[in-house]
Parts: sequence; structure tokens; C-alpha cells
Amino acid sequence: MAARSCLLLLSCLAVAAAAGMLRAARGQPDSNGFISIDCGLSGKAGYVDNATKLSYSPDAGFTDAGTNNNISAEYLSPASSRIFDNVRSFPGAAPGSCYTLRSLVPGLKYLVRASFKYGNYDGLRRLPMFDLYAGVNFWTTVNITDAAVAHAEEAIVVLPDDSLQVCLVNTGAGTPFISGLDIRPLKNSLYPQANATQGLVLAARMNFGPADTFIRYPDDPHDRAWKPWIDTMIYAEITTTKTVQSVEDDMFEVPSAVMQTVITPHNASGSIQLRWEAKPNTNYPSPEYIVIMHFSELQLLQENTIRTFNISINNMIVGNITPDYLYADSSRNTKPFRSSNQYNITLHATANSTMSPIINALEIFSIISTTTVPTNTMDVSAITTIKKQYEVKGNWMGDPCVPKTMTWDWLTCGYTISSPPTITGVNLSYNNLTGSIPEALSLLSSLTVLDLSGNQLSGSIPSELLKRAQDKSLQLRYENNPDLCVNGTCPSPEGDPKLAIYISVPGQRTILSIYIMSQQAIPTEVTAMDMKITNNFEQVLGKGGFGYVYYGILEEGTQVAVKLRSQSSNQGVKEFLTEAEFAQTLIRIHHKNLVSMIGYCKDGEYMALVHEYMSEGTLEEHIAGRDHNKRNLTWTERLRITLESAQGLEYLHKGCSPPLIHRDVKATNILLNMKLEAKIANFGLSKIFNRDSDTHVSTSILVGTPGYIDPEYHATMMPTTKSDVYGFGVVLLELVTGKNPILRTPQPISLIHWVQQRLQCGNIEGVVDTRMNGVYDVNSVWKVAEIALKCTAQASAQRPTMTDVVAQLQECLDLEYGRAGSVPELSIDHVSKTRTILEMDHLERVPLSTMSSGPSAR
Repeated sequence: MAARSCLLLLSCLAVAAAAGMLRAARGQPDSNGFISIDCGLSGKAGYVDNATKLSYSPDAGFTDAGTNNNISAEYLSPASSRIFDNVRSFPGAAPGSCYTLRSLVPGLKYLVRASFKYGNYDGLRRLPMFDLYAGVNFWTTVNITDAAVAHAEEAIVVLPDDSLQVCLVNTGAGTPFISGLDIRPLKNSLYPQANATQGLVLAARMNFGPADTFIRYPDDPHDRAWKPWIDTMIYAEITTTKTVQSVEDDMFEVPSAVMQTVITPHNASGSIQLRWEAKPNTNYPSPEYIVIMHFSELQLLQENTIRTFNISINNMIVGNITPDYLYADSSRNTKPFRSSNQYNITLHATANSTMSPIINALEIFSIISTTTVPTNTMDVSAITTIKKQYEVKGNWMGDPCVPKTMTWDWLTCGYTISSPPTITGVNLSYNNLTGSIPEALSLLSSLTVLDLSGNQLSGSIPSELLKRAQDKSLQLRYENNPDLCVNGTCPSPEGDPKLAIYISVPGQRTILSIYIMSQQAIPTEVTAMDMKITNNFEQVLGKGGFGYVYYGILEEGTQVAVKLRSQSSNQGVKEFLTEAEFAQTLIRIHHKNLVSMIGYCKDGEYMALVHEYMSEGTLEEHIAGRDHNKRNLTWTERLRITLESAQGLEYLHKGCSPPLIHRDVKATNILLNMKLEAKIANFGLSKIFNRDSDTHVSTSILVGTPGYIDPEYHATMMPTTKSDVYGFGVVLLELVTGKNPILRTPQPISLIHWVQQRLQCGNIEGVVDTRMNGVYDVNSVWKVAEIALKCTAQASAQRPTMTDVVAQLQECLDLEYGRAGSVPELSIDHVSKTRTILEMDHLERVPLSTMSSGPSAR
């Protein structure tokens, strides 16, 4: 049984062990849950470290600001870690520049590490100082004092959200830059002093013993950096090759490789003395410290031999310890120290001890507050959507409203004590913006001022914004946008938007008038004798419930698909009129992820629809692999298709006026063009609902396709937008697995249940479509599978909205684009015994934490 420290130790329940760790790993770029970024690395390719096998990727997928720079040749060294060969710097007037780390686990504890080496990358020889933020909370001040020093800052924090932004803040003392950024998930039982309201900032992490043994991953599965230290003039080293075991409920999990070495005074009656100096900053002028000391007896002591020693800090005895043989134990202060600038730790033998004191390892942390509340989540999601649509860069980074010194340009925020900040004003006037007004602006519930004047916006003003402007809750300005539709009136294109063309029905001499609603230049008439649209219906593209679909070409060369309703069609006049009515709506909104309708006709019993030609057919054809001329979709292509399809459905639910429920979401109703861009098609079963008053649409007939039908809709006959979400979840599972919604062998089973059975055992490889040949990131596949299973929850209330799904899929795709396969080569540095523990400079071969002051031997 391991000896327990006499320091007053707080116990902590292990609240997120293996399951939490597994979930964290699924959301990360590698199987450990690690994100490892080489900041300033050019190109898309990463690299793998030969020693650790950790993969480092370029940072382009994590930030859209800054410039890449190489350090000066005089600071390059063959033995230096690769991450220090280059940096990303953030010149300019923006107060803060941020990296966004996504697909993390809310409530989980993470180790975050930022690395720096100036190396005179800018040729100015001006050593900068700047602030570092973890999310919206101040982390530390980075003070570069030597161009050759490899420096790192590390924090342990609990994340309130599924992403983390690390921001470098210009304080006017030089241009911020960064060399590397790492994040590692931790069990929530580790480092109990880090919680939802406070984080830990590393001041020192020392491995006492041989000076040539630098320990990190894989010896430490959490990839902590344990720097070696010994002053051989004062201390002797004791080592063992035997495993040092952890005690029950271990709060720190120090690796055995660290615990296998200790230092002890040469003099049997001597003591171990360590010191460090406080490092105040503007935010924490009197920092508080937590000290964690790690002990294990490495010698099998003889009878009548005992090693017991007291622990004193600043001459005050705080406890004593008798280390157990080959068991790791720790001592720590339960309340943070806040004392003078200098702290002294002394380990000295008790009166009955026959052996001198020992120490295996030491960690020192300062305390930071993490109580600052970020901006309202819905506001962040909405303004981020607007940022992406308008490709805003500059000072639109980090949290929109917090800290106040970094509030985004053109935004006004509201602050209250009891709730998160909200966005109250958006001024985008005279910014040369084009396109439609984003529907996402309507999601800013606290918005009171919106100025869009002086741009080149087109289309309609979202109805929700108009409604709020009319009831005086929103001050809306939109003048000097010549192409904007106001009061239902839009600028008319040249010519009549409804032009008649003619087609001939197979086997008939009847000529049908098709009303063309496209604003493209098209022929005013094609006679029955010309047969130019479908070339006498030569090429059949497919057949559905409505009838056959034929390939056609308009006279000026536009390719189209002509859908003719057959007399035996199980979809009648009602469905045709629904889709034709929706076609007119599509002309007004023209969303990029909804199939555009060019025209339609109804002449007696003859009905036809003309829509844009999607050359790559249905998504279902690609999943099933029936067309051997079509190559298998890559994982990145599948991710992009899911996102684009989700955006189309989200627009039906949120952007259309009036909003619609599709009611037949399935892989055959998702079409792909020659660029493999996805668009939602077939709106014959769609239903309009009132977003303000309706939660569902009452129907008398169950419609849809087996395998995709929402079980709640099946039971109640009341479809909702969550019914579309359910069908889309099935489509996601099809793309992951390459299988049909209903599997027939050996017994019929839904794809949902088939996937659930395998994922419960952690068998993602047994789920993934084998035609991808293993070329995918297992963590992003996990993430998409999890999203799909949430979408297909039995109760609709437990399913996400399409807006939520879009946001999560965007994160998956961003992660995939930012993923690369490599990491820097790490090697070790020989630390001079003449330096104090926290005065180790020039860590050319150590890519991790180096401090300028700290515990030192006396």
C-alpha cells in the first residue's frame, strides 16, 4: 500500500474516465484525441515525428489571418525541432488573431500548449511581448527575451464548448507570432484544481534525475513535457529499471519513466532546497500557485532503515511523507499560495529518519480565472455564418464580443451581469457586399440596429427582419442597394420572364406550352417539327414516381432535364402542381443547394417539368455503385456532399418564405452536378408550414420512402422539420457505410440499428464503406456517424435542427481540410547543471516548455 502524504489533499471523483476519453478521441484528428499544429508551415502536407509518431499538420485550416515566415538562417540547427523553423506572425491593426480548434468535447479537461521561437523571422531583431487567451479568458503574457530561446506556454482548462479559440493579442509591444500549437485531452479526474471556474498555467514541470532524459509522448500518454534536472555538485541520482506503479485514484498519472529517477543530497544529513520566483502580469499582479511534488522509493530499504522527511514552503512545514517502494505518490497544497515574490521548498529528514530525502518530479502551476462568459451561442453561430458568406477576415476572429478590447469591427454588443453578451448592432454599410441578405441575420435575437445600406445586395429582405422593422424593434437601413427587392417589388430583367417554348410528347402530335421562368436568354419558340429539346426523347436519365426524366438541350445550348408525368404515375396532378408552385418559389430564391427549375407545363392531361441538368445523377447511384463508370466517392467528397445537402434542407426550413418541409429526404432526391456539388430535388411532396405558429403539418396520408420515414411522423401523421432531419440522418449513414437504408441479410434490419450495434462495441472500422479503401480520418467518420445517430433519434425533440447539423458538418469538413499527416522531429537538449531549474535557455532541441525563472538548487 502506497504511503499517503500528510499534506491536506482534496479528493476528487473521476467524472470522465474511459468513455470521456474515447469521445474526445473521436472528435480529434488522430486516435489519441491530439491536435498538433505546426504554425506557419506552408502547403497542405504535414509530417510524422520518427520518435513520437505524432502527426503535425499545417495551420491553414485553423486560422485565416497572419502570414507565414521562416526564421533566420543563423538560428536554424539540424538538431532543432522542425516546428521552430517557421512561424505565423500577425502584423497589422487587428487587436487579436485566433486559432480555432474544433470537434472537442464540452466539459472535458484539456492540456493546451503554445510554442514560440522568434529566430529573427522578420529581420527586425525586435523581441515582442503580447498576451495569450484561451477562449475568452486571459491565459498569460508571452515575453520573448532571446531570439534563440525555444519557449512554450501551457495551460490545463475545462472547455465549456465543443471548440476552443487560442488568441494572440497585440498589446503594442511587438507583433504576435507563434511556432506551434498542441491540444491534448485529459481525464477530468486529473489535476482537480482545474475546473469550470479556474485553469492552471504551467510554471515548471521537472523530472529530477539524469540530465539527458527528456520525457514526453509516448512515455507519457498525455504528452506532458518533463524536463530533466540535476545539479551533480549537490545531489546524487538514484535510478531503477523496475516499473513504478500508480496508487489508487491517482490524480496525476505521472509516467513510470519519470518516477524511475530521483535526486538525493550527497550528504546523508543534507536537505533538498528548491526555489522559484513569482511572475506577475497585468491581469494577475499577485499570482497564486499550486505545487505538486511526486515521490516514490526506488531502493528496497533494509530493516531498521527508514526514509521520512518534512516538506516546508517558505519555512513553514506543510506536511511529511514516507515514500513507498515502487509506488507513485504525490503531495500538493489544497489552497493556492500567494506570498512574496520568492518561494522556497525544503525537504529535510525527520529526527527518526536514517535516510536523506528524495524527490522524483515537481510541477508548479499558477491559477487563472475561467469565469468570463462567451457571447450567446446562437449569436456566435449566426454571425459566423455571415462571416463565411461574406468572407470577412481582418478583425472578425475569436469571440465577437469578449473581451471587450477585441470586439469585432462593425458590431455593437450588449452586456449584462446575469447572461452572456449578445450582438445588438451590425453595421455592414458601404462594404461592396453582393448576393442576398443572409437569413442568419434574423437569428440575432437581440439585434436592434442593422445597417446594410450602400452595397450591391440583391433578392428579398428576410421576412423576419421586415417584421421586426415594422414593429419598431429593429432599426433597419437598406437604401442604395439597387438590386434589392423592396415591398415585394424586384427589378425586372430585360424581356418577358415567361416565354413559351414547345416540346412534343412521345407518340403524340400534341404541342405543349412550357412556361419558362428562367431569366437566361432562351429561344422564344421551338416548333414541334424541330424536336430540339430532347431529340425526340432519345436519352432517358431516369424514372421516378412522377414518370420518366429525359435529357434535353435548349437552343442556346443550356442542358436541361425534362420530367414528363406518365399516365400510370402514382403521383398525380396535386403533386405536380405542388412542385410547379415550388418552382416559382425557387426562381425567387435560387439557393445553390436546391435544384433550379427552368419551366413547367400543364396542358390537359400532359404535364412536364424542366429543371437544371445534374450530370452526375443521384447520390443513391454513387452509394450503390450501380454505375461502374462512376468512381467511388472519397471521404472528403462525401463530407462536402453532406454539408451541401444539409444547407439546402436548412434553407427550406429557415430561409424559404414561406418555409417548407420536404417530406421525402433520401439519397435519390439528392442530385450531383459535374463538380459533384449536391442539390436537393423533387418537391412534389413538400408542405408549407407557418414557422411562427405551427410546430407540425397535419396530413391524412403517410408519404415518404421506407427506411427514411420518421417513426414519430408514422405514428402521429404530423410531419415536422425534424422529419426531414430523420431522413437526412439515414442519408448520412448511407454515405458512411455505403449500404442501403434497410439491409436484407441475413434478416431484415434497419441501417440505423445495424450501425448502432457496431458502434456500441467501438467498431467504427466495421461500419465504414470498404470502397474508400481506408482513406479517411477515423475521427471525422466517428463524428459524422454520431451526428447521424442523433438525427435518427426516435423522439424528434432529441434530434438537432438542420441549422445545428450544418454547423457540425462544417466543423467536420474544416477539420478534414485542415488534416495532414505529420509531426516535427523532436530531440533532446543537454541542460547545463549551472542553471537553475527555471532558467534553462536555448532549448534548441526541446520543442516544449522553457521558463525563465523557477525552482533552483542552493
